[in-house]
Amino acid sequence: MSAPNKTGWKPAMNADGEMMAVTATYTGNRALMLDEALIFEIGSTETTGVDLPDAPLPAANRLGGFERRDPIGLPGLSEPETVRHYTRLSRQNYAIDLGLFPLGSCTMKHNPRLNEKVARMPGFADVHPLQPVGTVRGALEVMNELAFWLIELTGMHGVAMSPKAGAHGELCGILCIRAALEARGDARKVVLCPESAHGTNPATAAFAGYQVEDIPATAEGRVDLEALKARLGPDVAAVMITNPNTCGLFERDMKAISDAVHEAGAFVYCDGANFNAIVGRVRPGDLGVDAMHINLHKTFSTPHGGGGPGSGPVVLSEALSPYGPLPFTARTADGVVHLVEEENTGAFDHTQSFGRMTAFHGQMGMFTRALTYILSHGADGLKQVSEDAVLNANYILRSLEDVLHAPFAASGPCMHEAIFGDKGFAAGLSTLDLAKGLIDEGFHPMTMYFPLVVHGAMLVEPTETESKAALDQFIGALRSVAERAIAGDESLKTAPHFAPRRRLDETLAARKPVLAWSDPGMD
Repeated sequence: MSAPNKTGWKPAMNADGEMMAVTATYTGNRALMLDEALIFEIGSTETTGVDLPDAPLPAANRLGGFERRDPIGLPGLSEPETVRHYTRLSRQNYAIDLGLFPLGSCTMKHNPRLNEKVARMPGFADVHPLQPVGTVRGALEVMNELAFWLIELTGMHGVAMSPKAGAHGELCGILCIRAALEARGDARKVVLCPESAHGTNPATAAFAGYQVEDIPATAEGRVDLEALKARLGPDVAAVMITNPNTCGLFERDMKAISDAVHEAGAFVYCDGANFNAIVGRVRPGDLGVDAMHINLHKTFSTPHGGGGPGSGPVVLSEALSPYGPLPFTARTADGVVHLVEEENTGAFDHTQSFGRMTAFHGQMGMFTRALTYILSHGADGLKQVSEDAVLNANYILRSLEDVLHAPFAASGPCMHEAIFGDKGFAAGLSTLDLAKGLIDEGFHPMTMYFPLVVHGAMLVEPTETESKAALDQFIGALRSVAERAIAGDESLKTAPHFAPRRRLDETLAARKPVLAWSDPGMD
C-alpha cells in the first residue's frame, strides 16, 4: 500500500514578513522521488488503457476448453501510466550501475557492456533449446571453448556445463561423488562441512541423502585440520569446503586437507563461489580438489540469474569425470579437450555418467558473456582481476579496522572480502541498525550475520571493478555510521529515514508474508 499523507508543522511567512506556523499535509514524495502506489491502486480492473472495437460474434473455439471463464483481474492503465509506474519503481531500486554493491560471499561486480553486445548477437540470442543439434554447431563450439578455459583455469580434467546455478552445481558434484562411491560398492553416509563453508553446502549434502557433520574452525577462522583428520573414517563420503572461505581467508592447509581426505577414501568438494579471489593465481586441481562449481555470475561477470536460468558449471577431477552428467567436456588421453554429447564417442568413455541434470544443456546468454569476459581479459588479465579484488578488500579492511571490530585482521591479509563484527557497538544497537543507517548514506548494506562464527558479522566484498575513489566514498559512509553505532546514536534504531519506505518488521514479514494484493474496500 502507498504511504499515507502526513500532517505536521511547516514554517511560512505572513504578509508582514513574520514567521508563522501552519499545518501542512505531506504526500510522502521526496523532491523528484515521487511516492509510488501499487499498480492496482493506480489502475482499475474495470477499465482498459486502450480503446478497442466491439468484439465480433464469437468465432469457433480453438482453445480446446482452456478459454478463460473469469475476469483476469489486472488493472487497466494507459501507456504513460504504465511506463511511469515501472520507471519510478526502478529509481527506488539499488543496482551495480548506481554504486558499489558490498555484498560479501556473493560477488556483484560490473558486467561489461561488451559482454551484453556479444550475448545479443544473432545466432546466440535466438538459439532455441529444441533446435536440431546440426543447426547449433557454432553454439556448441562456443560452449566447448568456454569449457576449455574453465578446465585450464582450474587445472581439472572435465567440466559439466549444464547446472543452472551454484547450488545446482553443488548437487551435481555430490551426485558425481555418490556415483563414484556406488561404482566401487562403497556405501558411505556422512559429508563433513566446516563452519567456514557456505550455507548451501550442508543443505546440498542433506538433499542428496547424506548425514551432515560440522568441522570446527580455528581461532584464525580456518578449518581445524586436526579435528578434520580425527573425524575422517570409512563412513565419510566427502568434505565440502569453501576456499577462500566465508571469513574471507584462504585455507592454507588445503593440500594437507585433500591428502588426508583422499587417504581416507573420500572426495573433496570445493565451493567455487569465491573463485574470483584466486582465478589466474591458484588452480584448485593442484590443491587436490575433486569437484568444484563455478558461478559464472561471480567470477566471470555475467548478471545474477542472467535473465533466466543462471549457470554453475562443475569442474571434475580425473577420478570423478567418468560420472559427470551429459553433455560433458573432458580432457582425453591425448591431452585434447573434447565435447562429449553421447555416452561413448570412442574418444572418451562416459558410460558411467549418473545421467542428466536438466532437460536442456545450458544458458547461452551466460556462456557467451562469460567467454567474452575471459577472452577480453586473457590469462594475465584474469590474474590481475583476482589481485585487484584482494587489494581492494584489504584496503577496506585496513581503512576500517580502527573503528569496526576485525576479528581476523591480526592474522594477516584477507582475500577478496573483509569481515567485521559488532563488538564495540553501544548497548541496544546492532549490525542491523548499522545496515539500515548505511541505506541513508546511499549504499546497499553488506552481507549481515554471516558467517555465524563472527558475532554480528558484516561481510564486505568490493570486487576488483571499484576505483579507489569509489572505495573511499564507501569507507567514509560506513565509518560515519559505525561511529554513530559506537556512540549510541538512537536514531539508527529507526533508520532508514530517507528511503522510499521506512524499516519493516522483518520477523513479521518473514513469518506472515502478504503475497497478494487485495482491495481494502472488499475485505
